[in-house]
Amino acid sequence: MPVRSANAVWNGDLMTGNGTLKTETGAASGQYSFSTRFENGIGTNPEELIAAAHAACYSMALSAGLAKNGYKPISVNTSDKLHLEKLEAGFTITKIEVTVEAKVEGIDDATFQKFAEDTKKGCPVSRALTGNVEFILNAKLV
Repeated sequence: MPVRSANAVWNGDLMTGNGTLKTETGAASGQYSFSTRFENGIGTNPEELIAAAHAACYSMALSAGLAKNGYKPISVNTSDKLHLEKLEAGFTITKIEVTVEAKVEGIDDATFQKFAEDTKKGCPVSRALTGNVEFILNAKLV
């Protein structure tokens, strides 16, 4: 399996500094700063990138699981809302709300819900975060 990489450069102190990040392939890149992370500044932040990575991973894993079991996924749309909170130990990602809507041929809602729940626990990014983050799933068959 390939090893994936990314690079981030930070210049200056936390409050007034800024940085840039880029994935190895160049498919994702951007600027980040204190204001993009803790306020509503323009740019990206680590938590947004984690949410995007998890949503993409979840969509692919759910589609793969469904297809492996004979169902035909037409589309899987996953949105994540990641919660960053200031706790006694410091800023902590505490929760990710996962909302998925999927169009799948030949499946009933109860079976779909089982696949959605299993994927919440089984996609690689979920497994990397398990034990540290609460996952809340809202899955809808459309």
